[in-house]
Amino acid sequence: MKTLIIAEKPDMGRTIAAVVEPRAQNKRTYLEGERYIITWAIGHLVGLAEPDQYDPKYKRWNAADLPIIPDRFKLWPNARTKDQLKMIGELAKRCGRLVNACDAGREGQLIFHLIRQYLKLMQPTDRLWISDLTPETIRRGFDGLRSDTEYDDLTRAARARSEADWLVGMNASRAFTIRHKALLSVGRVQTPVLALLYDRHREITAFNSETFFIVQASFDQLDFDYKGVWQGDRITKREEAEKLAAKVKDKPGKIVSYDVNESKEYPYRLHDLTLLQREANGRYGYPAKKTLDIAQALYEKHKAITYPRTSSNYVTEENIPVMGSVLQMLKGTAYADLANGADRSRVHKGNRAVCNPAKVEDHHAILPTPKKPGTLGAEEQHIYDMIVRRFLSHYYPPAVYNNHVVITEVEGEQFRTRAKEQLDIGWRIVLDNGDRNAPKGKSSKGGKKADDASPAGDDGDDDMMETDKPFAVNADLPVHCKHAEAVEKETKPPKPYTEGTLLKAMESAGKAIEDEELRDAMKQTGLGTPATRAATIERLKQVGYIQSAGKRLDITTKGCTAIELIRGAGVELLASPEMTGRWEQRLHQISKGEASDEQFIAKVKQFAELIVDKVKLQQPAAASLFEEPESAGRGKGAAKGRGRAAKPSARTSGGTAERSGGSRSRVSVKTAGAASSGTADAMPFGGASSTAGNGRGAKRAPSVGGADAAIRAAAATRGADRAWNGSGAGETGSGSAHTPSGAAAAGGAAASRVTVASAVERAGGKQATLEQPAVRGAIAACPRPGCGGQLVEGKRGYGCLRFREGCNFVIWKEQQGKTVTAAMAKALAQKGETRKSTVKLANGSSISGKWRLTDPATGAIMFQAES
Repeated sequence: MKTLIIAEKPDMGRTIAAVVEPRAQNKRTYLEGERYIITWAIGHLVGLAEPDQYDPKYKRWNAADLPIIPDRFKLWPNARTKDQLKMIGELAKRCGRLVNACDAGREGQLIFHLIRQYLKLMQPTDRLWISDLTPETIRRGFDGLRSDTEYDDLTRAARARSEADWLVGMNASRAFTIRHKALLSVGRVQTPVLALLYDRHREITAFNSETFFIVQASFDQLDFDYKGVWQGDRITKREEAEKLAAKVKDKPGKIVSYDVNESKEYPYRLHDLTLLQREANGRYGYPAKKTLDIAQALYEKHKAITYPRTSSNYVTEENIPVMGSVLQMLKGTAYADLANGADRSRVHKGNRAVCNPAKVEDHHAILPTPKKPGTLGAEEQHIYDMIVRRFLSHYYPPAVYNNHVVITEVEGEQFRTRAKEQLDIGWRIVLDNGDRNAPKGKSSKGGKKADDASPAGDDGDDDMMETDKPFAVNADLPVHCKHAEAVEKETKPPKPYTEGTLLKAMESAGKAIEDEELRDAMKQTGLGTPATRAATIERLKQVGYIQSAGKRLDITTKGCTAIELIRGAGVELLASPEMTGRWEQRLHQISKGEASDEQFIAKVKQFAELIVDKVKLQQPAAASLFEEPESAGRGKGAAKGRGRAAKPSARTSGGTAERSGGSRSRVSVKTAGAASSGTADAMPFGGASSTAGNGRGAKRAPSVGGADAAIRAAAATRGADRAWNGSGAGETGSGSAHTPSGAAAAGGAAASRVTVASAVERAGGKQATLEQPAVRGAIAACPRPGCGGQLVEGKRGYGCLRFREGCNFVIWKEQQGKTVTAAMAKALAQKGETRKSTVKLANGSSISGKWRLTDPATGAIMFQAES
């Protein structure tokens, strides 16, 4: 019988087939040769079942049903890929042996074994464990296939991680959502990451900037000029600084101290995924997910780099000869000059900055492969270029510097000068000018990384200069102070996180943990893994907890409230790296056969029960705690950096919270169109627009001239693209779309919890009978009381043509990837609601209900769950 090879993705399957069965017949969903049949998963074909697949009662979110603790976890096929799963089952019947060719790591192990368990495949199984998809590596991998049973401990760890995340995410998200009547997503990794952003936000908002002054002087000695900064207590009055500057200006001086020492700066570490993402974010502004996607394409499609989802910055002895082949290949590319100038002898098994087998577990550092890449897109070239230059830098000597520290005295006042003089450019010749944003290389004298945040009030490097020209002062000769001036400075708060600095914080999140063993466990992993960190950041955006403003990441009001509620409920461990540290420590032990997965899951079940019990005792949060300030400028524009950051509310900008039970009181700032009270069953999705109905087959109304102008005018009036505070609804009806994983996603302004009738009453009367549209291309009459205009479809929403008369009604078409169709907008405008539909949430739960127009004056909509 033949052997069935199951890869993780189609491209990987076809690449493997080209090596082991080059003449295989292409059957679309598999390839068949004489010895092997090669097929593939498409990511996770099988996952853990949703709660309502255990009991239909779980379709309704009810506090009395919590906690949900399955005796035995059920598996459920992904509806979108069930045909491929069925095909694998049919092919397996014809084969006597299996090869697990999914990604070599914990998640790849889980993907394969969930398929195997669901299909009840009993054939003996081998494991293909490789780090790149070059033909030579694939052949070597098949020559060295090992029994999959050797990876049973890793499989147990993968399964335990999946089940534990389900238990905590499902129960915590439902508990907080039900208690506070706003969809709140809670997860083992995402919540501590959100806490990092929250704590930084509080530090920034609580920071009081102080003005101070430095005195900067310019000196000359013979034909050499240099600058220095006065040394003494901080000066807070301008008059004092100006008086000191006048005292030394045009006066003679002397050098009272002069020290010089040599230092060497070694190349940056080879890339792991997180380091690659940090560098790409600092250099090109790429989000972490984008960098991962590009790297994955370079690995799978172009075969130009090794496996990118690695956590190691080192290689093993086996990789050294392959690295030599890569260097040879680069001599025939645009990197020829650098490759020809490289010293191959510098990379060897004794070079622990490169070769350190003890620090390589699943995969080695990201490297170029010996395959010369074909035509790359501009963004692919950016990432490939960074990887190649990092690789080449290790074939060059260290950069060498003289570090000068000069103390110059004038009229009894001392000024310090620091100069870093480059003696030998060394490996830095490999870098291009754009590499300034990358972390500094490892120095023999140590030193602060380039992307470390400066402490508040640090006056930094005012007396530091870097030069590739000789720094030539003579301590025995006099100097002259030719100029001095007072320079105003301000203490600075910590910098807001960017994706790059947040990735670094996630990587080093365990530093604050006191327990030494936990700290060591966090050193290995940090918060999440390199492969999941980008998805965690994206999920926080999608559930409305954070938003992008250029490179900066801002926490939203909803994100702040989520952390405050979690900490206030007495389950602050959920928001602490300590829990992840404990989990990763135990999962690592399970993967090594040193701990029991059953005992671990038993503990997690107890923790899930504790969370539910604590939250049930918490006082429900006020609706105002979920509102976004009207001037926040949220939405599509904000995501691209055009919107302003949300203003901190009175609760977060200073002062302590009032506590009553677990709640906190905060001054309410209402969103346009939001109401102050309403039905308890409503699931708010923000003040602007949300996704609804699957809309398949619905025809869109043609765009009418002036529609986009109407929408722009409405946006300007209402704060420019105010978006929902998160996501959470996928395509309704089909149940096939998925929102951010992690549990219940998104909730918007809780003040939107109102019925259409109450909104109309507040607008000044009963809901009028809406006339049929009279304008060609219009989809409905504008429901704004007293308007009489027509709604038309623009590029970004459905707006009223009477915008020039002051109507700012608009239903936004897209928010965070979700779409309101023309048919839905018409139903909302004419009837105030859509047909009943089912919203599928990323945690596997579904909610039935209708989309309703909550404010006919502005176009705010929400999803209201059925009673």
